Amino acid sequence: MKVVDINQDLFSIIDLSVRQDRMAQKQLFNRFSPRLLSICRQYIPDMYQAEDVMIAAFMKIFSKLHTFERKGNFEAWIRRIAINESISFIRSNKPVPYGEEILNGLSDTHQTADLLYKDDYQNMIDSLPEGCKIVFNLYAIEGFRHLEIAEMLQISEGTSKSQLAYARRLLQNMINQENKTYNG
Repeated sequence: MKVVDINQDLFSIIDLSVRQDRMAQKQLFNRFSPRLLSICRQYIPDMYQAEDVMIAAFMKIFSKLHTFERKGNFEAWIRRIAINESISFIRSNKPVPYGEEILNGLSDTHQTADLLYKDDYQNMIDSLPEGCKIVFNLYAIEGFRHLEIAEMLQISEGTSKSQLAYARRLLQNMINQENKTYNG
């Protein structure tokens, strides 16, 4: 039985992509676009805008692919690019407030089931104020530390921590409200 190194196959596709091989670039796109779109979607509620940001991330990936060193994980490298592109998109469209804004409330559409679904959680995250939503995604979903988040967003580490606490509090309130709606 022959053992095939999956990374070796990925590295050959990367090498071909660096040499502008369009088929190899298409393979990378097809392999990683669902994951990167999911990342972009976590930061950008509008699917069409998230797709645009994903495409921009791939453009940056292909233009910087020659700088990727095989020492690290390729997927982590491209995830970071997608996150940075998402944050840049948000910054360029409007200033990101990092404060205690009042939440307008949940959507009027409620599920009739007894459980919250994945889409319900995503909608709750989407309804968070931009600043705490970004911090929540970076910390709770992407696994960045507060110091890294602070550097990425050009805020203090304390602001990152307080925004995470605020996001958690808002989400907990939303979940409690949904539970009351479901259970009467």
